Amino acid sequence: MSMRQITFLLVLAAMAMTGCRPNSTAAREKIQKELTMNNYPIPAAERRAKLTDLQYRVTQEAATEPAFANAFWDNHAPGIYVDVVSGKPLFSSLDKFDSGCGWPSFSAPIEKKEVVEKTDASLGMERTEVRSASVNSHLGHVFNDGPADKGGLRYCINSASLKFIPVAEMAAAGYAEQLAPFVKAGLIAPLAKTETAIFSGGCFWGMQEILRQIPGVSTTAVGYTGGTVANPTYEQVCSHTTGHAEAVQIVFDPAKISYEKLLGYFFRMHDPTTLNQQHNDVGSQYRSGIFYASDAQKLVAEKVKAQINASGKWKNPVVTEITKAAEFYPAEDYHQDYLQKNPGGYNCHYLRD
Repeated sequence: MSMRQITFLLVLAAMAMTGCRPNSTAAREKIQKELTMNNYPIPAAERRAKLTDLQYRVTQEAATEPAFANAFWDNHAPGIYVDVVSGKPLFSSLDKFDSGCGWPSFSAPIEKKEVVEKTDASLGMERTEVRSASVNSHLGHVFNDGPADKGGLRYCINSASLKFIPVAEMAAAGYAEQLAPFVKAGLIAPLAKTETAIFSGGCFWGMQEILRQIPGVSTTAVGYTGGTVANPTYEQVCSHTTGHAEAVQIVFDPAKISYEKLLGYFFRMHDPTTLNQQHNDVGSQYRSGIFYASDAQKLVAEKVKAQINASGKWKNPVVTEITKAAEFYPAEDYHQDYLQKNPGGYNCHYLRD
């Protein structure tokens, strides 16, 4: 009998003995804080500590980095350039051109409203400075010697004021809304509207509670998969005769969160090194497993598992099985969204640092 079954009779005592974390308001708030997808904008009081010295001097003190000796002047990869302080999308590689000046040059910003112009009378001449509208970071200057067929402007921007997001990473980084021009240009294929993942890693109550809150996840359902009996009941699965794992089926938007990023959360919410066990829940139904829906998912799962193994985070080897997805049988209604229906219920899952 698993600890979870025991807790139907003695939930508080079981949680006290096992050290499992209850689904308290504080725990939910901690999950929500950890699920924040980016760290922007950087508060003014933290910029000196979080920016490099050059980034700080350029963005906050209007310094100019050396020509031909900066990160992006000769970068030809497809992607977008965002404000290093606010994270706002500012420029696209689709508008980047080689001006010969030694700094990144663009014919236009992604959105005009995100860049403001100011008169700069330093250096004994009048120039037009450009700053980010949201956090007033110095970016560079704009000149009227750009490509005539693209409006005639040249935005000459300091690399230190920018962060480059490669097109392959834009969706996972939260910039999926900027992908359409790259699709139109034939640089990437349109993203599928939804994708499905299936994970197992202990009691499915706690897993679902975390997974449902992740930005980009559309729906979640708990159920049974990986066994030999059709339409198993909870009692049959707990008898250890069906071979099923308690699992969560996740429907997510790959334009908002990648499968790889989702796996990152999966490996943080449980111990992938304990065979057929999570905390005091013991049995093959509690095994750590990834049930892939495509060869692409399989490759990503193997890659992430290898990274976790090599990270040194765990003392023991990762035992997570990677198996082709079989039939997923939804669990009984009382299991669905259990911790939403029963706040404070038994829960051994949390996001590790």
